Formats: sequence, structure tokens, C-alpha cells
Amino acid sequence: MLEMQNLLLHQDGFKLLACVPYLGPKIYAVMGPSGAGKSTLLLALAGFMPLESGALYWQGQEITACRPAERPMAMLFQDNNLFPHLTAERNVALAVTQRKAVSLQTRKNIQTALARVGLGGLGSSKPGQLSGGQQSRVALARVLLQDKPILLLDEPFNALGPALKNDMLDLLQSLAQERQALVLMVTHNPQDALRIAQETLVVSDGTVSPPMPTAQLLAEPPSALAAYLGNNATRR
Repeated sequence: MLEMQNLLLHQDGFKLLACVPYLGPKIYAVMGPSGAGKSTLLLALAGFMPLESGALYWQGQEITACRPAERPMAMLFQDNNLFPHLTAERNVALAVTQRKAVSLQTRKNIQTALARVGLGGLGSSKPGQLSGGQQSRVALARVLLQDKPILLLDEPFNALGPALKNDMLDLLQSLAQERQALVLMVTHNPQDALRIAQETLVVSDGTVSPPMPTAQLLAEPPSALAAYLGNNATRR
């Protein structure tokens, strides 16, 4: 269980307050107008941005002061953060080490992660030799290798075409269910949220709302979200 107790983020005049008492092992979409603070929220949860006040708890233990590597979270960014000069295997290995030489067990774990996302046998390929969907799978494999119970995703598949993106969303859903993971996924697309997110948090007007069932929320979105989504909110 993840708890956000009066988290206050303050940066360059921007303020965001998050008070969410309970997030369990399921997929949550994070939606809201552009610039509302969705990415900022994930960065703060992951420990990459300091809090002005408040406390963050995981399974009843406070993790507010923990460094990013010490937190139970792995983050997947929109641009995948792959190094073009490294092979897929080496990019995945960065999840656990920056050393060129890895142990036999670590290499086996890397190969297992690549195979799990459908990239078995492609570990020696560099990003430039892979399609956009395959690059996204490499980034997802790197997150899997970290073996954290919370996954933070900042529009990770936004650059993919509809079919590839749906494949990646379905894969993410399968992996999350398999691992009983807690997933927070920033998205601007209501169809993506409806596809895999059981509940959705809305970030708007300087606050993060408690989660609501996604279908219910998008059927009757709050005014700020409705204005941002337009007619897309009710399209299935």
C-alpha cells in the first residue's frame, strides 16, 4: 500500500498538493491538463524531486527521505532513455549495474527479462537496429529487471502507433497482474486509461485527487479534465 500524506511540491512558483491515503496493487492512470504536474508527481514519488512537506509511506513504513535507488519504485520515461551506443542487453543491465562485466546470474536475469517482453535473441542489437516498439520493450525489460513493486510510467508508449501501443499496454497489464504490481501511468489518452487502468487519479488546479473508477470518471469528468479532453473523454 502506498500512502501520500499531504505531499507538497513547490518549484518556481508551481505548487502541487497530493493527499491520497491508499493505493493498492493495480493499474492507475494519472490524467489532467498539460502542465498540471503529472510528471512532477511521478518524479517526486521516485525521489528525483524534493518535497517541501508531507510524508510518503510504503507498506506502513515512511520512505520520504529514501534515495531513489532505495525506494520500491522503478520509473519508465517517455523517451525510453536508451543509450544508442549500447546493446539492448547492456541497456537493460544498467538497471542493476554500470559495470561492463556482469555476473552469469545477472546475464541470465537480463536474458529472461528480454524474453519476457518478446525480445529473446535480440540482446546484442543496438537501439538503432530495433523498431520503436522493440525499443520500448527494451526499456520495459530494464524496469522489470529492477524487480520493484511500484512502476511509474510517464507516457512511455506515446510515440508508438496505435497497434504497437495497444500491444505494449496489454503487455504492461499482463506483467502488472503477474507481479501484483502497483502501476501509476501518466497518459493524455482516455482510451489508454480505459484499456488497462482500473482507477484514475486526476491532477488539476494544484491538487491530486483520490482515485476513482476510470469508466465512471471519464463518463462524467470534472470540469478541468473535461475541458482538456473535449469530446475524447466519452469515445470508446
